Amino acid sequence: MNNENNSQRPNIVLIMADDLGFSDLGCYGGEIRTPNLDWLAHNGMRFTHFYNNAVCVATRTSLLTGLYSHQIEKNLQGRRNNVTFAEVLKTAGYRMLMAGKWHNGHRSGEKPLDRGFDQYWESAVRM
Repeated sequence: MNNENNSQRPNIVLIMADDLGFSDLGCYGGEIRTPNLDWLAHNGMRFTHFYNNAVCVATRTSLLTGLYSHQIEKNLQGRRNNVTFAEVLKTAGYRMLMAGKWHNGHRSGEKPLDRGFDQYWESAVRM
Protein backbone atom coordinates (compact mmCIF):
# COMPACT_ATOMS: atom_id res chain seq x y z
CA MET A 1 0.00 0.00 0.00
CA ASN A 2 1.72 3.11 -1.18
CA ASN A 3 -0.65 5.96 -0.57
CA GLU A 4 -0.69 8.79 1.96
CA ASN A 5 -3.71 7.53 3.88
CA ASN A 6 -2.03 4.34 5.12
CA SER A 7 -0.94 5.93 8.40
CA GLN A 8 -4.56 6.88 9.15
CA ARG A 9 -5.91 3.35 8.76
CA PRO A 10 -5.32 0.78 11.49
CA ASN A 11 -3.42 -2.40 10.81
CA ILE A 12 -5.65 -5.42 11.32
CA VAL A 13 -4.37 -8.78 12.53
CA LEU A 14 -7.06 -11.42 13.05
CA ILE A 15 -5.96 -14.65 14.72
CA MET A 16 -8.15 -17.74 14.69
CA ALA A 17 -6.67 -20.89 16.16
CA ASP A 18 -8.09 -24.38 15.83
CA ASP A 19 -9.16 -26.11 19.05
CA LEU A 20 -8.23 -23.20 21.29
CA GLY A 21 -10.61 -22.49 24.13
CA PHE A 22 -11.36 -18.89 25.13
CA SER A 23 -9.89 -19.47 28.59
CA ASP A 24 -6.62 -20.94 27.27
CA LEU A 25 -5.06 -17.50 26.75
CA GLY A 26 -3.77 -15.35 29.58
CA CYS A 27 -5.78 -12.33 28.39
CA TYR A 28 -8.98 -14.31 29.05
CA GLY A 29 -7.86 -15.53 32.47
CA GLY A 30 -6.19 -18.77 31.39
CA GLU A 31 -3.27 -20.36 33.17
CA ILE A 32 -1.11 -20.68 30.05
CA ARG A 33 1.43 -17.87 29.71
CA THR A 34 0.80 -16.07 26.40
CA PRO A 35 2.56 -12.70 26.84
CA ASN A 36 2.71 -11.75 23.15
CA LEU A 37 -0.92 -12.60 22.47
CA ASP A 38 -1.86 -10.86 25.73
CA TRP A 39 -0.05 -7.73 24.53
CA LEU A 40 -1.93 -7.81 21.21
CA ALA A 41 -5.22 -8.28 23.06
CA HIS A 42 -4.49 -5.45 25.49
CA ASN A 43 -3.50 -3.03 22.72
CA GLY A 44 -6.11 -4.10 20.20
CA MET A 45 -9.61 -5.51 20.05
CA ARG A 46 -10.86 -8.74 21.56
CA PHE A 47 -14.00 -10.57 20.54
CA THR A 48 -16.13 -11.57 23.51
CA HIS A 49 -19.39 -12.64 21.85
CA PHE A 50 -18.46 -14.93 18.97
CA TYR A 51 -20.08 -18.35 18.98
CA ASN A 52 -18.29 -21.30 17.48
CA ASN A 53 -20.02 -24.14 15.68
CA ALA A 54 -19.77 -27.91 16.04
CA VAL A 55 -17.28 -28.18 13.17
CA CYS A 56 -14.42 -25.85 12.37
CA VAL A 57 -15.42 -25.08 8.77
CA ALA A 58 -18.71 -23.49 9.84
CA THR A 59 -16.89 -21.45 12.47
CA ARG A 60 -14.34 -20.24 9.91
CA THR A 61 -17.08 -19.31 7.46
CA SER A 62 -18.97 -17.40 10.17
CA LEU A 63 -15.85 -15.43 11.03
CA LEU A 64 -14.97 -14.75 7.38
CA THR A 65 -18.47 -13.63 6.37
CA GLY A 66 -20.19 -12.41 9.52
CA LEU A 67 -23.05 -14.84 8.93
CA TYR A 68 -24.65 -16.99 11.61
CA SER A 69 -24.17 -20.73 11.19
CA HIS A 70 -27.79 -21.31 10.07
CA GLN A 71 -27.22 -18.84 7.20
CA ILE A 72 -24.13 -20.55 5.83
CA GLU A 73 -25.59 -23.54 3.95
CA LYS A 74 -22.45 -25.40 2.79
CA ASN A 75 -19.72 -23.01 3.98
CA LEU A 76 -17.89 -20.83 1.44
CA GLN A 77 -17.55 -23.53 -1.19
CA GLY A 78 -19.04 -22.06 -4.32
CA ARG A 79 -21.02 -19.42 -2.43
CA ARG A 80 -19.90 -16.24 -4.17
CA ASN A 81 -22.76 -14.25 -2.64
CA ASN A 82 -21.22 -14.82 0.82
CA VAL A 83 -18.77 -11.91 0.80
CA THR A 84 -15.72 -12.27 3.04
CA PHE A 85 -14.25 -9.53 5.20
CA ALA A 86 -11.12 -9.82 3.02
CA GLU A 87 -13.13 -8.88 -0.08
CA VAL A 88 -14.64 -5.88 1.72
CA LEU A 89 -11.36 -4.63 3.21
CA LYS A 90 -9.57 -5.07 -0.12
CA THR A 91 -11.98 -2.56 -1.70
CA ALA A 92 -10.93 -0.11 1.04
CA GLY A 93 -7.29 -0.42 -0.01
CA TYR A 94 -6.08 -3.05 2.44
CA ARG A 95 -3.68 -5.78 1.39
CA MET A 96 -4.85 -9.12 2.69
CA LEU A 97 -2.82 -12.15 3.80
CA MET A 98 -4.15 -15.53 4.90
CA ALA A 99 -1.82 -18.03 6.58
CA GLY A 100 -2.59 -21.47 7.95
CA LYS A 101 -5.58 -23.75 7.57
CA TRP A 102 -8.12 -22.51 5.04
CA HIS A 103 -10.52 -25.48 4.98
CA ASN A 104 -13.16 -23.58 2.99
CA GLY A 105 -12.78 -25.25 -0.38
CA HIS A 106 -9.84 -25.92 -2.67
CA ARG A 107 -11.48 -25.83 -6.09
CA SER A 108 -11.29 -22.91 -8.49
CA GLY A 109 -13.19 -19.94 -7.07
CA GLU A 110 -13.02 -21.25 -3.49
CA LYS A 111 -9.38 -20.63 -2.55
CA PRO A 112 -8.16 -17.68 -0.45
CA LEU A 113 -6.78 -15.86 -3.50
CA ASP A 114 -10.27 -16.10 -5.03
CA ARG A 115 -11.93 -14.77 -1.86
CA GLY A 116 -10.16 -11.44 -1.38
CA PHE A 117 -6.74 -12.42 -0.08
CA ASP A 118 -3.64 -11.19 -1.94
CA GLN A 119 -1.32 -13.83 -0.51
CA TYR A 120 -1.82 -17.24 1.04
CA TRP A 121 0.61 -19.43 2.95
CA GLU A 122 -0.98 -22.81 3.50
CA SER A 123 -0.14 -24.93 6.54
CA ALA A 124 1.66 -28.19 5.96
CA VAL A 125 -1.31 -30.17 7.29
CA ARG A 126 -4.30 -30.15 4.98
CA MET A 127 -7.58 -31.50 6.28
